Amino acid sequence: QNWTRGMSYCLHSESHLDTGPIYVRENGKLHVVNQGAGGIQNVTPKTRPFRLFSRGFSVELCMNREDDRARRQRTDHFIFTYTKEGNLRYSAKSLFSLVLGYISDNVDHIDSLIGFPEQIAEKLFSAAEARQKFTEPVTGLRALQKFTEAYGNLVLCSLCLRNRYLVISEKLEEIKSFRELTCLDLSCCKLGDEHELLEHLTKEALSSVKRLLLKDNSLSDVRVLKKGLENLLVLDLSCNPKITDVGIGYLLSFKKLNCLDISGTGLKDVNAVIKRIQMQIGLVHSKVPLNEFDHSNCKTEGWAEQTVLQWEQAVMEAIKPQDDLRSRTAALHFYGKTHRIEEVVKCKLVEAETKASGNLQFYKKKVQNCHLPLKKEVAGSHELKNNKKRALAEQERERTSKQKHLCLTVEDWDLLNTY
Repeated sequence: QNWTRGMSYCLHSESHLDTGPIYVRENGKLHVVNQGAGGIQNVTPKTRPFRLFSRGFSVELCMNREDDRARRQRTDHFIFTYTKEGNLRYSAKSLFSLVLGYISDNVDHIDSLIGFPEQIAEKLFSAAEARQKFTEPVTGLRALQKFTEAYGNLVLCSLCLRNRYLVISEKLEEIKSFRELTCLDLSCCKLGDEHELLEHLTKEALSSVKRLLLKDNSLSDVRVLKKGLENLLVLDLSCNPKITDVGIGYLLSFKKLNCLDISGTGLKDVNAVIKRIQMQIGLVHSKVPLNEFDHSNCKTEGWAEQTVLQWEQAVMEAIKPQDDLRSRTAALHFYGKTHRIEEVVKCKLVEAETKASGNLQFYKKKVQNCHLPLKKEVAGSHELKNNKKRALAEQERERTSKQKHLCLTVEDWDLLNTY
């Protein structure tokens, strides 16, 4: 790369006439240089005007004439400030800042960032983000993939795209590049069963997702969640009327689920579904709405938080007339950052059906609420403890004989193994 800068001073003089006396300030006093005698005299400056340089004098700053575009991009190598006296003062930027700016301008040409210190990588990501390098159609995706391959959830650990179907459509490949998401909110996007993003969720690439919100996405009984998501803890499938009792059977494979919301679905035998979920997954029907499904815990977090906002802003500018666009606040505009206004999830028609059908939210009880005795409890006597164990063991044998498909808990197996 050509980093050389030349500064040439072109002095064009129309004539060789005497320009007049030359003054020099030294130790707070003004002196005039006597060219004839070669001495310096203390004088009072005359009031008549004179020219220090001739009329044809000019200064030209030459910077990479061969590449005018590069010249325009290299105007920030100096920091200009003012002294207390009001004089302009400039200083050169540090070498680190110059190199960081140069690499961020060419971030799409990076081969790999694996093993690179994450502290410097975060600064590099912010510099490229400020230049909106990740919003470019082709080069932005390639640059973003280099960061996600090396730093995973540091780039983005949580992504909220509720009610933002246009952003998903425009930046689908970029969204799929986030490999280690733990929280993903796709509520009210009307994706449907065949959407490419839902097919991507079934792959092992998103096995790290623990919280998945798919409220009001026109989903049906098609088994789109057949692979991956083995670490899923919270699942929201509410406001999907096409999901029936058959589709609930596919959820029984998620043994680690702690919270489940199937309100507003097309269940026929609600009581049978509640019993089935309680028996096979161990979730209890909640009488009151759970905080896990109020859509306030899932937010976009990570290095790429501003990048997602830039995508959203670009989509909004593309669909809105230019006359209706309003600038952000002065502070956000100065730092080149935007602020997302969190919107209420709009599913009014489906939510009305949800209220009519009732709340179908489930949660897993804590171990302390289990009816079985804990190891930390102290029994009154050894004989009483054995009697309780025998009684519970007989009850467990009766349950297993009547219900062949009943799943025993860890405490049950420990109790049975004592005999």
